[in-house]
Amino acid sequence: MPKKHSRFSWLSSTLLWSLPLIFSGCISPKALEHVVVAYDYSVTKSLVEQILVNIARSHHHQPVHFTAISNIAATFDYRYMAGATPPLGGLNGGFSLAPIFGATIAENPTFSISPIEGEAFTQRLLTPLGEAKMTLLLRQGVDIDLLLRLMAGEVRMTTNNRETAYYNRPSDMTGYPIFRQIVLHISRLQDHNQLYVEPLVYDREWTLPLASLSGENFQTLENNYRITVDREKQLYTIQKRSIGHTVITNYDPTTISNQERLILQAKADRWPPNDILVDIRPGNPGGEYPMQGAFRLRSFHGILNFLGRTILEETEYHVDPDPRTGIVAENPVRTMDIQETSSTPPNASISVTHDGQVYSITDVEQRSWNLEAFRLLYQLFQMTVTEAPRGNVPSITIAK
Repeated sequence: MPKKHSRFSWLSSTLLWSLPLIFSGCISPKALEHVVVAYDYSVTKSLVEQILVNIARSHHHQPVHFTAISNIAATFDYRYMAGATPPLGGLNGGFSLAPIFGATIAENPTFSISPIEGEAFTQRLLTPLGEAKMTLLLRQGVDIDLLLRLMAGEVRMTTNNRETAYYNRPSDMTGYPIFRQIVLHISRLQDHNQLYVEPLVYDREWTLPLASLSGENFQTLENNYRITVDREKQLYTIQKRSIGHTVITNYDPTTISNQERLILQAKADRWPPNDILVDIRPGNPGGEYPMQGAFRLRSFHGILNFLGRTILEETEYHVDPDPRTGIVAENPVRTMDIQETSSTPPNASISVTHDGQVYSITDVEQRSWNLEAFRLLYQLFQMTVTEAPRGNVPSITIAK
């Protein structure tokens, strides 16, 4: 019997002290996964509500304001205890132990919240968005009509060497319908895979006398340029390939001559960096409605102001496509339908309260134009991100 007692004691002791290790391996990763997902959800929800509340502020002509979570540091403390005690009825002549287990999990997160102000405010909110951001989004498959209705503040078209601006504002009773029709025409080209949004690739060319270059200079140039020699004329022809501005066309830009690409590049060079060139030519798909000009992109602050005005002050209205365009797949009245109500609608996907009113985005369609518009707005805000300040401006640190 003593031998059996000893074996049982060893098994009980081994099981007793191994259970905390088993629990540690199961509980710690699960708890960490839960907390990481919860933090991600909270940060995203905070930013979504900030964007929507700033649209509401713009609607009331109030200043916009954003804060950025620049750092999250969380410490997790896992504690386990184990023991054994005789059963309440005593040993009763045999050896029996009742195990005691306990576990505690302590979480100590610290959030650093910095207001977006000063130079960061200027760069992220007031600086017009550039053509590179628009091109990148189009590469992700974003509908160009939705993108232009959000990002473009106007389109400037050249007719008979005269430039005319058509503003993306419902208060511009002449320009707004034309802006919408131009966007619808470009959208139809995209729907039929007949639209090109590509950077201009062109060659610069120079000629130099053969005597002007030494052997060393020639070798240096040869590493960066394409060089041909005309010994009869005693000339070097030096060419350099460059990638220029992005252009929206109804033809492949590589099919036109280098001289034509140089002319388009020179035209784009004269415009601000937030202009994106449009060249829809006759003789190609959609050429029945030719156009040449540029969309002028606005800042993120300008987008918020536009959406805020369209809630009530400058409501958008239906615009039929130009007869030369034909049938278009989608033509919503509003760029983003934001509801202002006294209570939260039952079908609200996103909502926030400001000045006693509820501002929400509702949608019941499977492919939600409204939610796609808000998702695009969220992406645009993320694309303005610079490194969050860590000490240059006043910040709030919250320790739970």
